Amino acid sequence: MKSIVEVQQLIKKFPVGNGFFTALNEVNLSFAEGEFAGLVGPSGSGKTTLLNIIGSLDVPSEGEVLVMGHPVGKLTAAQAALLRKQQLGFIFQSYNLLPVYTVYENVEFPLLLLDLPASERKQRVLETLEWVGLTDKVKSRPAALSGGECQRVAIARAMVKRPALVLADEPTANLDSENSHRILQTMLKLNEELKTSFVFATHDEKVISYLRRIIRLQDGKVVADELVNL
Repeated sequence: MKSIVEVQQLIKKFPVGNGFFTALNEVNLSFAEGEFAGLVGPSGSGKTTLLNIIGSLDVPSEGEVLVMGHPVGKLTAAQAALLRKQQLGFIFQSYNLLPVYTVYENVEFPLLLLDLPASERKQRVLETLEWVGLTDKVKSRPAALSGGECQRVAIARAMVKRPALVLADEPTANLDSENSHRILQTMLKLNEELKTSFVFATHDEKVISYLRRIIRLQDGKVVADELVNL
């Protein structure tokens, strides 16, 4: 199966006082097309830092990270933005929806950046909202939605451009158990039907129970990497 992410001898350090804090220490990983994988560990284990580097939101201190063949540490700001715009989708625990926009407009926004024709944008938005069960909320604004509905809008926004890879940072942190399972079932369905790769950063046991691959981090190192047969 084709590899879409290669992490090679990755080290990430952050300045702290007169020294440095090593958030990631010689991490080696690869992710193939169609994976449903999770970076699992306690706060401070390095999982969000690793997710951010894979998403080209940060760069390695040492080592190399290749995303769709692009070396993240060597990309210009414009090249990194283009990679995110064309190939990556992001889902955050805080939703990050635009409050003055309707559900339709929030989901359409990434397509405006791709300069797609209006007719194609409409088709994609409505199709994606149908996937996540929100066709009756197209004119609603985020303030009128529940937390679970807001997260489904965030999933739709991440998926509408059909990215090769979706990165999800604690996507169920603000949801109750019922909504968490609904959200995870939606993402698993999109993974299976569209072959989109998903990589989570999480310590939520509900998320972990859905993962097909669990990568455990501790103190910036990978301490376990296992496939799960569900």
